[in-house]
Amino acid sequence: MHFHHHGYVSGDPRIQPAAGVGIDRPDELPEEVDVLIVGTGPAGMITAAQLSQFPDVTTRIVERRPGRLEIGQADGIQARSVETFQAFGFAERIIAEAYRITEMAFWKPDHEDPSRIVRGARAVDDEMGISEFPHLIVNQARVLDYFAEVMANSPTRMRPDYGYEFRGLTVSDRGDYPVTVTLVHTAGELEGQERTVHAKYVVGADGARSRVRQSIGCTLAGDQANHAWGVMDVLAETDFPDIREKCAIQAESGSILLIPREGGHLFRMYVDLGEVAPDSRGTVRNTTIDQIIAKANEIMHPYTVEVRHVAWHSVYEVGHRLTDRFDDVLPEQLGTRTPRVFITGDACHTHSAKAGQGMNVSMQDGFNLGWKLGHVLEGRAPEGLLSTYSAERQVVAKNLIDFDKEWSTLMAKKPEEFEDPSELEDFYVRTAEFPAGFMTQYTPSMLIAEPTHQDLATGFPIGKRFKSAGVMRVCDTNPVELGHQAAADGRWRIYVFADAPVAGAPSRVADFAEWITDAPDSPLAATPEGLDRDAWFDVKVVYQQGHESIDIGAVPAAFKPQVGPFKLTYLEKVYGTDPRADIFEARGIDRGGAVVVVRPDQYVANVLPLTATAELGAFFAQILGAKKPETV
Repeated sequence: MHFHHHGYVSGDPRIQPAAGVGIDRPDELPEEVDVLIVGTGPAGMITAAQLSQFPDVTTRIVERRPGRLEIGQADGIQARSVETFQAFGFAERIIAEAYRITEMAFWKPDHEDPSRIVRGARAVDDEMGISEFPHLIVNQARVLDYFAEVMANSPTRMRPDYGYEFRGLTVSDRGDYPVTVTLVHTAGELEGQERTVHAKYVVGADGARSRVRQSIGCTLAGDQANHAWGVMDVLAETDFPDIREKCAIQAESGSILLIPREGGHLFRMYVDLGEVAPDSRGTVRNTTIDQIIAKANEIMHPYTVEVRHVAWHSVYEVGHRLTDRFDDVLPEQLGTRTPRVFITGDACHTHSAKAGQGMNVSMQDGFNLGWKLGHVLEGRAPEGLLSTYSAERQVVAKNLIDFDKEWSTLMAKKPEEFEDPSELEDFYVRTAEFPAGFMTQYTPSMLIAEPTHQDLATGFPIGKRFKSAGVMRVCDTNPVELGHQAAADGRWRIYVFADAPVAGAPSRVADFAEWITDAPDSPLAATPEGLDRDAWFDVKVVYQQGHESIDIGAVPAAFKPQVGPFKLTYLEKVYGTDPRADIFEARGIDRGGAVVVVRPDQYVANVLPLTATAELGAFFAQILGAKKPETV
């Protein structure tokens, strides 16, 4: 954690100094805002948390409820999400309170007595070691609490505006705030009264029944699986031996997905309620909690579950739906205007809950969009950047729905319908990288380069998330994860992997350092005067030598920027290899050196040789140097 550079900090260093719009932030919702976010679910809150790091951007997030969510429907936290939490500064704390999944057990009918279930197999949750972070289970409400804390501690001092329901919006073709939003007070003395807010941009994170989606003419298209499930979070006494292990239970009478919850006692069950007639008109949703419990006991025979407290329960029918676009630009308008209204999360993709993807994919929607809005509004990038949101995230959502269709179909199968008895567990292991969140790979665009030089860093695939690895920080000799040194602060990362000569000797990395510091086509040249040299770009160097062989005094100044009002030299951007696992070998980095460019949302944007400075300058030229955005 980086602090003290603006003066001594005696309190909690997570609380950043108020700046920009955070100074004297009004309690009342303003009439004009830069970004209005509708909905405080995971997609909305991560978008707000990212935008809260931009001091000069006025962002407000409204919610129809009168206060914070107390119990959330989602609970699965995939490893990619925990990586994201690390960037926002709360991974360690949420890991400490969460349930950690390390294995999954598969229960099937006993061959000798099919009316009884027996454990048939176990599968390691992350057999391939695709992340250093675990797969967690924790209440969605706690995830939202942590993002709310990030917002409150940010320079903008952001916090949700509760008690406002979205009613509609219109988009004009003129004015500084072209989106006019109608809200209605849902609580307090003003309940029922309308309120108008004018915004530059609106983000709809208001769920599967999104009114923001309706207001821009988008519809969810897809199908119903005509299969119903009862879900319950309960405290219970049971003789089932794997009650504290994630389980797929497939019996003659139906299926259960069992997910232990945080705290040591609570657990969730998705209970198979069977096929639903297409013309049933949702009558299955009248299934009572007692009926769900009875069905669970039928499936789990010879074991029993005595429910003593129900924290939450619901009944749903599996459906898979997707919108054709994630913003307000119609197909015939492509290339003629940029978006003003966006939708995220369940507002643009819905699916079953059993793959644990809803909250996770929704948060990546918001992470993708948040920094782009911040960059455009601060003048770091042209408005065209915003068109990449729908282009990138719609493909991810389509892949998710295709995956979930297969997984939910397998979960609903009866044991005798499987050609191979191990089909379910084999699918779980074979596809582990997808639900963990690591199969996303963005295709070439203004933000993603062609993989021309991919062979220089094969372990950092262009378009995929930056996979961390261990290094040794030179200044204090500490072993650290390189990826963990990147906060969700809206900055691009430029990781410079040095060629063979030691620091101070003539080398390609020394020439690169001179270019990025002084050249007019260096991306650092776009950093406005008055800001720290690393305000927009975080440039780090990793040498091939161990830390004890690196003279930090000989390291170029490009990797030791002066920061804060006292112009203090920051030394923590210089690394050597960890003797236990050389990052050059672990990530396939060429010994001649390489530059790896990573977006603010942790996705690899480019891989280049140290000598390709003109290519690097050209890559950023299309992204940087914009004036303050003009109205469409």
